[in-house]
Amino acid sequence: MAIQLNHTIVHARDAAASARFLAELLGLGEPVRFGPFHGVELANGVTLDFLDSDDVPLVEHYAFLLSEAEFDQVFERIRARGLPYWADPGHRRLNQINHGDGGRGLYWSDPDGHNLEILTRPYGSGGG
Repeated sequence: MAIQLNHTIVHARDAAASARFLAELLGLGEPVRFGPFHGVELANGVTLDFLDSDDVPLVEHYAFLLSEAEFDQVFERIRARGLPYWADPGHRRLNQINHGDGGRGLYWSDPDGHNLEILTRPYGSGGG
């Protein structure tokens, strides 16, 4: 069997709210409760399993590869909520998108400060 990522745990102050935030922005199905987790399933079967944490969560980075049309839809949801977004992971280029490898990408933060990213071309895939 080929090795595949199945799931990862995302620590959050309010797991249900953070899972819902991500699912709504990405246009995914409602998070599914499984034990202490609120799972957000991606198209490739990987789930992000949000777990309540009393501690301030370690800030992580999650990147989502999507089509140009899906990028437009997610980008519109980000702007409709008035969320700040950046062209770079260091959050220095506010309200800009990047055009890495001939595609488009941007970063924004979830309620716990996790650095979320959408991109239309994988890094190193060419195209500029």
